[in-house]
Amino acid sequence: MANFKGHALPGSFFLLFGLWWSVKHPLQHCWKKRQPGPRPKLPSFFNRMDFVEGVLKVFFAFVGIMAEQFVPDGPHAHLYSTKEQAWVKLMNWQHSTMYLFYGISGIADILSMSSLPVPQGIDRLGLSLALFVEGFLFYFHVHNRPSLDKHIHSLLLVAVFAGSASTFLEVFKRDHPVLELFRSSVAILQGTWFFQIGFVLFPFNGPEWDQELHDNIMFITMCFCWHYAVALVIIAISYTFVWLGVQRFVARQRGDTEIGLRKTSKSNDASSQKALLQDSDEE
Repeated sequence: MANFKGHALPGSFFLLFGLWWSVKHPLQHCWKKRQPGPRPKLPSFFNRMDFVEGVLKVFFAFVGIMAEQFVPDGPHAHLYSTKEQAWVKLMNWQHSTMYLFYGISGIADILSMSSLPVPQGIDRLGLSLALFVEGFLFYFHVHNRPSLDKHIHSLLLVAVFAGSASTFLEVFKRDHPVLELFRSSVAILQGTWFFQIGFVLFPFNGPEWDQELHDNIMFITMCFCWHYAVALVIIAISYTFVWLGVQRFVARQRGDTEIGLRKTSKSNDASSQKALLQDSDEE
């Protein structure tokens, strides 16, 4: 959709998953550090979270495809019009193709959490492929557009291909906290930048941006760096809160264990004293 809603929909998708990853991956990392042994295992709760994440990907992909195809001015599943001898709404078809590969990524997540003999890392490979297809489509998405329009979309490609490359590395370097946090940060960057594109190209009120003014291009480039700085701050805040939460949970669990041990030792002492008294009475 060539309007603000068409950019807000994928922006919400990436922002939601980026914020979720900024909590999930620090939680997994902090939990592992608190577990004894060289290869600590995560509880099944984390596997269920990954399964739900895959289901949500498939759901959002389906909603995105339906929104692109069946809006009032959409193509309604028609790719070519024989009457007009022309393609029908190819921009909507490109967006639908992007959502399709994110749906495939969600299916890969679900399969990797199942009992089927699926190779390890296929979930990361599916996500990396979806990000690459998104960048590939957007690279040929803005030809013959005004300068500002082309530039603001080309900045989006920086986040997209960076996320694709880092996710591909996760196929071979599984559960690496730095790669996971970097993927979270560029996902948040994608989400906020989709909203920024919508505000620039389709302003709610006020004058429209001059598409050929070089100062606007300079500002947008600087604004992109600010967006990533905000994403890094969000990652740092999330990691801090997760770490503090795990610390409190472990301390509370340790306190409960100590109280239980004290009660057990007291009951053992009382029972031993009672046994001694019974033995003395018999003698």
